[in-house]
Amino acid sequence: MKIEEKKLNGFNMKMVSINGLIIGIATEVGPRILYLASENKREENLFGIYPELGIETVEGFWRVYGGHRLWSAPEAKPRSYSMDDKPVRIEIEGECVTIYGNPERENSIRKEIVIKPLGNDGVQVIHRIQNIGRWPIKLGCWGLSLMEGEGFVVIPIKPSKVDKEGLLPDRHITIWPYTDLGDERLKLTSDYIFVSKNSEVTKPLKIGTMANPGWSAYVIGETAFIKEFSRIEGEYPDFNCNVEVYTNANMLEFETLSPLMLLDPLAIIEHTETWKIIKTSSLKPEPTDIKDKLEALIVK
Repeated sequence: MKIEEKKLNGFNMKMVSINGLIIGIATEVGPRILYLASENKREENLFGIYPELGIETVEGFWRVYGGHRLWSAPEAKPRSYSMDDKPVRIEIEGECVTIYGNPERENSIRKEIVIKPLGNDGVQVIHRIQNIGRWPIKLGCWGLSLMEGEGFVVIPIKPSKVDKEGLLPDRHITIWPYTDLGDERLKLTSDYIFVSKNSEVTKPLKIGTMANPGWSAYVIGETAFIKEFSRIEGEYPDFNCNVEVYTNANMLEFETLSPLMLLDPLAIIEHTETWKIIKTSSLKPEPTDIKDKLEALIVK
């Protein structure tokens, strides 16, 4: 593992090289991972950084910042928008990096993100939320990645019979009040959901589902950023979603979620994403492209 300090886009970062990936961890806000690149394309950050974007909250102006962050699900205001604008503690032991967020006293939780290699291929990003309060809290881990550029997310929704004769439903989608199912950025097929970023379309769009199998990808040019995750039995947020995508003219967020859990005081909930960056041929948001050119590269 190689570690160096850099300042990029106005943020001080600890840059970690691990299993072919360059991961930039913000030191003065967070926990946030603001940089993700392949060692073969070190200058191409797949994460978008937007220091000026944000919204007003009762606590002040909450900044998007960008990159990858950890929230607790389901979304609520002001809870989800608690400030994360203070320095974080970063510990490195061997090949394991842990980012400790500051206690969120009003929410009675503390967040941390752990990054460690997975064999010789990719990294595990482990999201943890601890109940630091005095009574149980029901929540889930929610990993959100704000992506750079105008690529697209693909979510597999392969059919699977839940009864012998195939009489019962096996898949669903969740839509938000502002989502238009006729939106040109959204494409629904029998095996995949596609959501594309388009800076000329201002209206927001969000959709969620239960991925089958347990992976999703952001594709831009000849690069695919793969997230793999396990489907754990339980109640998931937002009508049972473990993958969600939000986009507007400014951004595209690529999100995964854990089941909801009732956390007793001092208990911890975890959610793990496996990250890989794969070089591909140029892909379109089309089922044949994904099936023939991408899925074969994803080792399950």
